[in-house]
Amino acid sequence: MSTSPVPALSLLDLVPTRTGQTTAQALTASLDLAQRADELGFRRFWFAEHHNMPAVASTSPPVLIAAAAARTQRIRVGSGGVMLPNHAPLIVAEQFAALEALAPGRIDLGLGRAPGSDPVITQLLRRSGTTSEAQQFPDHVQDILQLMSPEGATVRFTSGGTYDVHATPAAEGSPAVWLLGSSDFSAQLAAQMGLPYVFANHFAGDGVERAMALYRQGFQPSEQHPEPQSFLTANVVVAPTREEAEERALPQLRQFARLRTNKPMRPLETIDEVHENPSDELEASFVQQNRQRWFVGEAREVADELRAFAETHEVDEVMISPSGGAYAAEDPATAIGRMQTIELLAGALAA
Repeated sequence: MSTSPVPALSLLDLVPTRTGQTTAQALTASLDLAQRADELGFRRFWFAEHHNMPAVASTSPPVLIAAAAARTQRIRVGSGGVMLPNHAPLIVAEQFAALEALAPGRIDLGLGRAPGSDPVITQLLRRSGTTSEAQQFPDHVQDILQLMSPEGATVRFTSGGTYDVHATPAAEGSPAVWLLGSSDFSAQLAAQMGLPYVFANHFAGDGVERAMALYRQGFQPSEQHPEPQSFLTANVVVAPTREEAEERALPQLRQFARLRTNKPMRPLETIDEVHENPSDELEASFVQQNRQRWFVGEAREVADELRAFAETHEVDEVMISPSGGAYAAEDPATAIGRMQTIELLAGALAA
């Protein structure tokens, strides 16, 4: 048994959608996962934002957060994250102020600077385009913080006079705001604003040490956050045997490789499809490269690896993306690979 500190576990969900699975079935599986995470004592359950991707159904985090909040009792639910260039700050503030009223003290608003999709979709979401919106990110974060507060925000006109704006009529509290990123920019901005910070290790992997150091060294205490607060994300697959875990990791690993090699996107493959259609040499190299950053195996070994990971980066929480794929014969309204990952891992860390 390890004597290393036990990190709290949280979940990041992209609502993966596989071959032969409808959006409704994928959502059912994800909400079942949220309910089980609540029962197992996970700290948070966050939904990512992605658009126009055949294998990802997490297009609207606020809608999914509301559904998950209704199915759970104590776990924090939130966004990992809302991609701010896609949305007007007032709309984001209104959505999350309403969520906070529905589930007081349980809502997290994770904000990201990337658009989360291709340029065509970005133009459909925000007609002003990505560059100008990304450059305005710090101001928009500040706007959201003010709009969601019980005091609201004040618009001051250059000609004189003011105009008060509130995200909701009578807020009693505000969601917790986190900045997400995989670069120095977000780490430094979170430090300057005195906000919690999450490094997106599940898809970046490089630069984590520098980003965390910049955040901690530059942190300026705020009223809500007198000390820096951060955690990391990680792709995790746990199964009763290492062989099964490695097999269940294959569909997501190959999906990442397809992105890297500019191949057309498709619904997430089943494990059977991966075996029936072997990767070419380039794709296989990306699969192997990504596999080195993942936590895959039996529960006890993965638990020990996550303890060491958290200790190395001095965090008390790890947000896992449970990436276990499915066999073709499994019920499409379930996510057995992802469910057993969280159940087995929670049991091993508690042992």
